[in-house]
Amino acid sequence: MAKINKNKLVSPFVKWVGGKRQLMPAIVSHLPKNIRELKYFEPFIGGGAVFFHLQPENALINDLNEELVNVYNVIKNNLNELIADLKKHENHPDYFYAIRKLDRTEEFKNLTDVQRASRVIYLNKTCYNGLYRVNNAGEFNAPFGRYKNPNIVNEPTLKAVNKFLNKNNILISKGDYSKTLSQADQRSFVYIDPPYHPISENSNFTGYVQGGWDIFEQIRLREACDQLTERGVKFLLSNSSAQFIKDQYEKYIITTVKATRAINSNGAERGEIDELLIRNYE
Repeated sequence: MAKINKNKLVSPFVKWVGGKRQLMPAIVSHLPKNIRELKYFEPFIGGGAVFFHLQPENALINDLNEELVNVYNVIKNNLNELIADLKKHENHPDYFYAIRKLDRTEEFKNLTDVQRASRVIYLNKTCYNGLYRVNNAGEFNAPFGRYKNPNIVNEPTLKAVNKFLNKNNILISKGDYSKTLSQADQRSFVYIDPPYHPISENSNFTGYVQGGWDIFEQIRLREACDQLTERGVKFLLSNSSAQFIKDQYEKYIITTVKATRAINSNGAERGEIDELLIRNYE
């Protein structure tokens, strides 16, 4: 499935909480040996680091975040218009906050898909810590980042991603992960990267999707993984090293890996931490 001659420019176009670039060696080493023969599924696509690293020929990617899924679709279908709109943006706090508050106004409904995608990329490149974050009302609320020269229009990456999405059989969907998982079969591989269960109260971050996640969502996902296993579908799942997660997936193969996390309200909890890779195959 994963091409030998991959295009290094095909890479995440937004920075996403819990991005997997730094964990890539560990993830790749735990993939099924026949990964190239399997259709790739990723129900929580986020920034797509694993997806873009593997560059599968056949894939179904999904996310619940409507604005993010729109960006993927616009890059695939309206690249030139997107690049032109991105070039209009200004790296200035007054301009930033004017663009940020659009989702609090009636005007937001009148934005085109291209304008919405351009807004997401612009805010991601210029907000503090490059952090996509919404409040419980679904409104973007990260502050201005004050970067001197943010790369708002990364044309080489956008063009490479556009070519990759169009050259291969890549389906893009929006909605609950369960719909995506229901389409996987024994000829599939599923990489699952959900919102992480908090190690502590301070470390909880699920602000990239309105409403966040709770313990019951984690249980529902584990039950979905049980169903994948019963159907003979291979999955690899990432999550925090919380004891609750270890208990939920105790019948699966669990590997502890080291990850560096820079986003936490408590500075002492930033840095290298344990994360889990969980799989249902040898």
